Amino acid sequence: MRIGITYDLKTDPPDDRRADLPDDLQEEYDSPDTIEGIAAVLRGLGHEAVKLGDGRELLQRLLADPPDFVFNIAEGQGVSRCREARVPAVLEMLGIPYSGSDPLTLAATLDKDCAKRLVASEGVRVPRGLVLAPEDAVEAPELPFPLLVKPAWEGSSKGIRGKCLVHSPGALREAVASLRRDHRQPILVEEFIDGDELTVGLVGNGPPEVIGVMRVLPNRTDAPFIYSLEVKRDFRRQVRYECPARLPAAVVAAVERAALTAWRVLGCRDVARVDFRLRGGVPYFLEVNPLPGLNRETSDLVILTGLRGRSYPWLIERILGAALRRVRDERG
Repeated sequence: MRIGITYDLKTDPPDDRRADLPDDLQEEYDSPDTIEGIAAVLRGLGHEAVKLGDGRELLQRLLADPPDFVFNIAEGQGVSRCREARVPAVLEMLGIPYSGSDPLTLAATLDKDCAKRLVASEGVRVPRGLVLAPEDAVEAPELPFPLLVKPAWEGSSKGIRGKCLVHSPGALREAVASLRRDHRQPILVEEFIDGDELTVGLVGNGPPEVIGVMRVLPNRTDAPFIYSLEVKRDFRRQVRYECPARLPAAVVAAVERAALTAWRVLGCRDVARVDFRLRGGVPYFLEVNPLPGLNRETSDLVILTGLRGRSYPWLIERILGAALRRVRDERG
């Protein structure tokens, strides 16, 4: 089978714009090594792997010589809660089957507040919060400090720094102003759930398989922990990962049920990673990533898979296999 890979690559911004750009602008984008790693697994399975990229070049390639199937990890460019949905929408318009969730799910999950509301409608706990539009006054009158402040339409912890955990109205205003300047979108203000950071990996369909519940444990315990961008960039020194999470069986079961509920209500397909904070044995849904990173060294889903004794090729093969079976079943 001829399988195309859609993606966005990290590039150096023009020198005359570098000072105007936040340093996490391309945090979600992939390296050539990640794309080649996926391509190598596909070739090892007997497929032809074609690197398609994103944007205008992708459109030209799809029209000129469409592949049989697409392995999609494209994040989309610009500032839009629908940017992750663009490539799947084009593929659907052209009748090309692809891996991963559909445009509606990708748009709903990138909008963190929308995802929280949908998941909460099924009884899963979520942090209390509010969304500040660009014109809104900066206040959180019904939420007690400390508060967590983050962009409403981003992934890969973009914009989430240590300074985003705020303890006063002045710090809240400062954090919101900084995020508005750098990320040009609504800002989400949430109560801080002081507890374990958990992530759940799921692969498959009808229902998906929970491949692991991983706990992210800080090496420093003298301050409240958030899984910030600074931490993720320095994860080998800052945290340790525990999978399976050493938690009571009843708590693990509750986390898995909450993850499966989030998957179902948001319409995920083939693969996703669902993030929670655990307080008093109760999982609080933070977000779901239906386009989880697949870097062999740094991506949480890959780390989780490795701690469960599974290889990188196993993960890619499971995602691809789930997608191909789903497409076959849809076509009857």
